[in-house]
Amino acid sequence: MSAPCSPFPAGAFSRRTLLVAAAAGTAALAAGCTNGAAQDPADAVTPAQADRLAAQVGVQEQLVADYAQALAAAPQLATSAAVLAAQARQQLDRLRSAAAQPAPSSGATAGTSAADAVPADGAAAWLQARVNAAADAHARACPDFTGGRAALLGSIAAGLRAQAGQLA
Repeated sequence: MSAPCSPFPAGAFSRRTLLVAAAAGTAALAAGCTNGAAQDPADAVTPAQADRLAAQVGVQEQLVADYAQALAAAPQLATSAAVLAAQARQQLDRLRSAAAQPAPSSGATAGTSAADAVPADGAAAWLQARVNAAADAHARACPDFTGGRAALLGSIAAGLRAQAGQLA
């Protein structure tokens, strides 16, 4: 038969002591990693970046207006693109929040000129071209930013690419 287990040698740690020490170390490490997250210098915005971000808000406002115009001109598009229009509005809200711009009180957004009117028989293609143009604009703006704003613009650009695919 085997001999009974010997007790811990003097000075050895028990499992409970090791678990408590590991948990305390993990908590200290987590607190150290998140301490300065609110003051991340990558999210600081220069005045020039604020102007470029405001321009991206304008791009998204125009896209929201384009969705509204296309859905009004082509009721058959309303069933398939209403969710996409809502996503574009949510993206606009996120951009406004990142740019620290309030939403317009009168609901005024950029309009589409008469020369750019939605064709009655090609509303989906017209809207797809508008969505692609907005995605291009946001993607081109991404390298001008770092941190959360760059991620937001990249995310919106990718989401718009997916919307354009759904409109095809």
